Amino acid sequence: MKFVLLLLLCFGFFFSFGQEKAIDVIVMDEQKRPIEQATVQLLLASNNAVVKVGVTNKQGFASFKRPKTNNYIFKITAVGFITQQTTVSKTAVTTVNIVLTGANKDLGNVDVVGKRQYVQRSQGKTIINVDAAITNAGATVLEVLEKSPGVMVDKNGGISLQGKAGVLVMIDDKQTYLSGTELNNLLSSMSASQVNQIELITNPSARYDASGNAGIINIKTKKNRQEGFNGSVNTGFGYGRHYKNNNSLLLNFRKGKFNTFANFAVNSAKNFTDIYAYRQYFNGDGSVTSTLDQTSNFNNKNQGYIFKTGVDFYASEKTTVGLTLSGLIAKQDATGKAIANWKSGPSVIDSAVGTYSTTDFNLKNAGINVYLKHAISKKQGISFDLDALKYSIKNDQSFRNRLLGSNVDLGGTEAEIPSDLKIFSAKIDHQVSFGKNAKIESGFKSSSISTDNTAAYELFNGTTFSPDLNKSNHFLYKENINALYTSFETKFGKFSAQAGLRYENTYYNAHQLGNEIRPDSAFSRNYSNLFPSGYVTYQADSLNSFTLTASRRIDRPAYQKLNPFVFIINKYTYHTGNPYFLPQYTWNLELSHQFKQLLTTSVSYSVVKDYFSQLFLSQGTDILVYTEGNVGKVHNLGLSVALQVSPFKWWNINAQSTFNYKKLNGYRNSNYSSSINQLLSSINNQFTINKTLNAEISGNYITRARNDLQELLYPTGQVSVGLSKSILKGKGSLKLNARDMFYTQVMEGLTDFPSATEYFRLKSDTRVVSLSFSYRFGKPLKATKRSSGGAAEEINRAGK
Repeated sequence: MKFVLLLLLCFGFFFSFGQEKAIDVIVMDEQKRPIEQATVQLLLASNNAVVKVGVTNKQGFASFKRPKTNNYIFKITAVGFITQQTTVSKTAVTTVNIVLTGANKDLGNVDVVGKRQYVQRSQGKTIINVDAAITNAGATVLEVLEKSPGVMVDKNGGISLQGKAGVLVMIDDKQTYLSGTELNNLLSSMSASQVNQIELITNPSARYDASGNAGIINIKTKKNRQEGFNGSVNTGFGYGRHYKNNNSLLLNFRKGKFNTFANFAVNSAKNFTDIYAYRQYFNGDGSVTSTLDQTSNFNNKNQGYIFKTGVDFYASEKTTVGLTLSGLIAKQDATGKAIANWKSGPSVIDSAVGTYSTTDFNLKNAGINVYLKHAISKKQGISFDLDALKYSIKNDQSFRNRLLGSNVDLGGTEAEIPSDLKIFSAKIDHQVSFGKNAKIESGFKSSSISTDNTAAYELFNGTTFSPDLNKSNHFLYKENINALYTSFETKFGKFSAQAGLRYENTYYNAHQLGNEIRPDSAFSRNYSNLFPSGYVTYQADSLNSFTLTASRRIDRPAYQKLNPFVFIINKYTYHTGNPYFLPQYTWNLELSHQFKQLLTTSVSYSVVKDYFSQLFLSQGTDILVYTEGNVGKVHNLGLSVALQVSPFKWWNINAQSTFNYKKLNGYRNSNYSSSINQLLSSINNQFTINKTLNAEISGNYITRARNDLQELLYPTGQVSVGLSKSILKGKGSLKLNARDMFYTQVMEGLTDFPSATEYFRLKSDTRVVSLSFSYRFGKPLKATKRSSGGAAEEINRAGK
């Protein structure tokens, strides 16, 4: 009942305002399909001065306030299409329809991809055009994220957005359902050449899942639905201390009512990670009892195989159905050597222990998606999606310990840690428009996740193995999330607004099976929440707009982090799950100002309840344990400035700085309180040398930062440079780049444990020189004329 009352209040509020007509631009291709992410510039006809720039949504739609001049121009550009422009008179025009022609018909030598802006900004969203940055060539998706504006990746693979931890990572609008090491390995196995755009969504609408304290990162892979046979091939080779190689092939054939596609990628790389840790242990009076000086060296070989294929069937102008199959294999073989020196004084070594390890990690994923889109009428559309995913994760580890000097074998540990993850989700979305200025979206989603995790540990005493029942376990977990949402969007006068409400019910049941020394245990939870969200935009004039956004969001503990089994990092450091881990809830509030596409500034505030933080515990006298849990509240005040400017025709600058003041309060055996002022800055410079040669200088810098209550991160950053040459009449390109050329991307910091502190420094193979080649091929068929009636347009409004 509360849900219904809130909806009625929202609708009543917005319908109470009168509506004023605006100028709507609808951009379509020759088959009358909407073109998403087309750039629409509003120019003055008198001098071609840019008044405002917009980006089309999934329906190919962008809206502008009517200019006060008598004549103006709309100029539209989109990747793969010829730029179009049209002159409009002020008189009674409310809608401008633009049809773009495929660029590869007559563009000749122009390399269209390179003309896109690296960063585009629209309501609540920052769009990274991956191919537009030369230095992304040869990089992994995780490396692209590391240098994206407002994004930070920590040493554990945790991703932050605009200074806030807790991000929902999606691929093609689908949840990955992974976190931590598994997500890190997935993103490291994907090449940037497979990705078209990365969307950074800080204020998701109610249509999206409520997960993600800081918002959503949506990775959109490349697709092609042009008539005829088309494709592209990409290969790249890089070298730092070790080699890197990535290859991808994209194929597409469309004729008549059928569109088929297939994407393949094979990536391989060898990497290293060097870690130095200096740990001090204290008495109750603060005096040092002992120190641990440890160096660790890890070498790993990564291989990734990715496959995606599918078919779209345009049954009629009202109905489209499709099927997509996907698969992924990510392998990592690693060896490690850690030398731990125990000291009772500044330079007196009491003992030295060497730990030698091997890891065999294998992640397999298979997925199927079935969808249907249908136009009920000219103003109504509906879509259905069914998804089934399966992950199989194998993680075998071996540790051997040896007392150095005397060369005494201290035994070791063997571990097999397999996991199976099955996901099924179904959703239905409905959209209805009212006139030209209002629409309502609503829908339902149900998802089911089940996992089966085994940890089988054995102790090795130098000659024989025996089960380690203290660490071994078998963990079963099942989770169901059911959601309902509705969202209302409208325009009235100088205002545009959206209000949405999402209801989510979560139920999970976990069972840890016992063994000879440990009894069975089980726990479950059932909880429901409402998640309001929305924005109000005021268009002060043709150049300035102000937007206020607000939302409530949730972060649920990843299933792996609820599992209480022990994961060995080294002889003196363990990681364990926490079955009492609860969700964290966040309120986000932001006020932003945009001056054309030139300057965007924002002030934000968020408060997090039951904040997720790493917890560092002591076990015995020498072992420290990492876990995660809820510790209290975090207050985060942010200020962001983004600049997009061209000082000269041959020089484009995209720059962003985000300042955050964080105050963290929590309790873990004792009261903890910390605060930090941190700044994350990034810049991308694009230079046009001539018609076929471009250059780039980019970089980022992060001051001291803090994502966890007990861990302080020290400053880091990197600079990258690149050159791009268009060849083969514009169908091919060569890209040469050097990433982290000054070798400054080092992760280091200080961790506070109970009765101990640890300084750490982590360095990996980040300085890499890469050479990449890409080639587009195929000959499109002559465009087939299709009806431009409302049904064809509305089927795309249904969205997917």
